[in-house]
Parts: sequence; C-alpha cells; structure tokens
Amino acid sequence: MKFVIFGGAGYIGTELAKYALSEGWASEVVIADIRESSLTGNPGVTYKRCDVRQAIPADLAENGAVDWIFNFAAVHREPGHEAHEYFDTNIAGAQNVCAFAEATGCKNIYFTSSISVYGPTSKATDEKSPMCPITPYGGSKYPAELIHRSWQKLGDDRRLVIVRPGVVYGPRDPGNIGRMIRAIRKGYFAFPGSTDIKKSYAYVYGLLESMRFTTARREPVITYNYVETPTEDLGTIANIVKQFVGSKAPILSLPTGLLLPFAYLVQLVAGSRNPIHPVRVIKAGRPTHIVPQTLLDMGFDFKYPFAASLAHWKKVSPQDFE
Repeated sequence: MKFVIFGGAGYIGTELAKYALSEGWASEVVIADIRESSLTGNPGVTYKRCDVRQAIPADLAENGAVDWIFNFAAVHREPGHEAHEYFDTNIAGAQNVCAFAEATGCKNIYFTSSISVYGPTSKATDEKSPMCPITPYGGSKYPAELIHRSWQKLGDDRRLVIVRPGVVYGPRDPGNIGRMIRAIRKGYFAFPGSTDIKKSYAYVYGLLESMRFTTARREPVITYNYVETPTEDLGTIANIVKQFVGSKAPILSLPTGLLLPFAYLVQLVAGSRNPIHPVRVIKAGRPTHIVPQTLLDMGFDFKYPFAASLAHWKKVSPQDFE
C-alpha cells in the first residue's frame, strides 16, 4: 500500500512511517511536511515539502494511487502560538487535505484529532461525551473533524478514521513523560497539585497498533479515543517511574499556587518555550481521565499499561534512560 502522511516529519508521522514500512503494512510512504523529514533518503520514503495551509497539488504523490492519507499536520504546541494560528493551520489544513483526497481519488483518510475537544475531564470521558474545548487547539480540532466527516459523506465507498489521542509518549520523544523520567531520575520532580488526579497518556507503539487495527476494519466512520488503559493517577505513574529508574529521592507534592510564581519567574528569564511554563504547570495539575471505550468494545488488545510501556521503551531505545 501507498501512504501519504501530512505532517509526517513530526514525531507520530515519523514513527508511523518506520513502523508501516518495517511491518510490511505499506510499501511506499510519502512524507508531506513543511519541515524536512529525518527519514528522507530511506528506502520506501519520499519527502515532499508541503504547507497544508495552501492548496495541495494533486501530483504531490507522483505516480500511483494513494491507499491511505494520514493527516497529522497541525499547530499543537501549547503555549507557543497565537490563538489564530491554531485555526489558520488546523482548519485550512483539514480543508486542503480533503481536497487533495478528492483530487487524487483516495477513498481513505485517517485524521488525528485530540482529547482537547472534550475540555477538562475530571470524570471518566468516552467518545459519547460532549465536546467542550477550552483552548484554541481543542477549539480548532473539532471543526477539523467535521470537515473530514463532510468529505466522507460524499461517497458511500469512503472511509474515515478519527483518533483522539492523549498525550503521546515513547522512544526518542522529549515530551511530558520523558521530562518526568529525567526529573525523577535526577531527584527534582514535584507534583503540581494532588497526586490523586487521573492522567491519560498514549504510548506511541500502542497508538500505531490502533491505527493498523482501525484501518483494517470496514466501518465507514470510526471515531475513537486512544489512551492506555487503565488510566492511572499521577502518584501511581510517578512511583512506577521511580521504581523503574531506581530513584530513592523523595517526590514532593506542591500546591499549584506555589509553583506558578516560580514558573512565571522562569518564563521571564528563559522565555516562553522553556519546559517550566505557567500554562504547562496548570495543565500538569489538571486531570485527564479518558476512556477508550470504542476500542474496548471492538476488542482491541491494549498491550502497554504504563509499567509495560516503560519496559518496551527501554528495550527499543535504551539510550533514553542513560
């Protein structure tokens, strides 16, 4: 099969390309991104510079039919962008990717949305829960879902898969879990708020397996949450990491109100892209309790509860733990 991955130079797109080719799921992958791909030049990979905010040429994928389009292209980092940038990219990108599918005759799209469409999730939240985004990112993702749904409705033979993943983590990713592991190993991690809040995360290899699982099904539309199950509380997650890395340092629980002034001070000194940012402190102390009910109902095999994911991660990329 031939895949075109918009936003394919990012973390998830890069991991998908490697996984699909190594597993024989795809024989050819076109990575379309505004940034150069680290996989450029690899067997089976073609890189095309592409800005999804602009019309996408129909010949982007060159010769041959496109079997699946994966749309990962998005402005997503929070903070780091003006509010309009999320809408300018995420909505225009959805429109232009769907227009590309129309122009090339591709019948299958996989679109990455976000659990941000639900807003704060202090209670168990599944795919039937109402949409209540409170950030520009979440507010731009739900309209993008609707654009893809409109494309699917124009043909009985069209298939659409929408995933709403939690925060994705795994090998070579410098995200939240990676930062937590490094902080706990060095002995300076502190909880922002209560240790009892639920935190839903998505291990990248589990997410990739869910992609293969859902795209192999025949339903015309599938919308699903992807997080590992069960969702653990933050204290349990931190203790699992502590045992895994062999740390004996205490982990403190500090009120968010105490951490925020420190975060504002660091922001003034180090700038808005530093990891200790007021918005990140607030988000870290906010619960995300997501339930992947659609996959549970379909019988998907969740292989990576948190402790198992760390073991798999270390096996795949041991240097991340050095």
